[in-house]
Amino acid sequence: MRAWQLGSIFSIVLWAVPGCALAAAPGDPAPAFALPGADEKILVLEQLRGRVVYLDFWASWCGPCRRSFPWMNEIEQRYAAKGLTVVAINVDTRRADAERFLDLYPAKFAIVYDPSGATPRAYDVKAMPSSYLIDRSGKIARVEQGFLDEKRDALEETIRSQLESR
Repeated sequence: MRAWQLGSIFSIVLWAVPGCALAAAPGDPAPAFALPGADEKILVLEQLRGRVVYLDFWASWCGPCRRSFPWMNEIEQRYAAKGLTVVAINVDTRRADAERFLDLYPAKFAIVYDPSGATPRAYDVKAMPSSYLIDRSGKIARVEQGFLDEKRDALEETIRSQLESR
């Protein structure tokens, strides 16, 4: 079995667990996932415990994602040493679509793939992009639907605040 198949099966199993299909809201534990990256290596959310995670759901057809990617590159570069990890979950059913997008809008942060859609269902994603700021203990600190330039400063302030709290 290939690594991406294992990751998809694992995320489907997580989605099928009672309680995982509820909306992920601030204060809730972040739904678990294990998804493959481009190199087929599996990224497991639980392994990032102790770091602040900016989790972004995106698709190749998403217009606002074109603006969010440069910003996510900036915050990854600015705050990685302080404990931030940016993870972007692609939800395209065809990886080639995502790869074409990444050729135009390169990512300097972790990209993983969920063509089955199990992880966005577990988080109850309603818009592209949607982001979830996860604190060091694994709880959701903030949820954003869409990507609005006028909210970037407030979002970055929340990220800094999470990084400063232990």
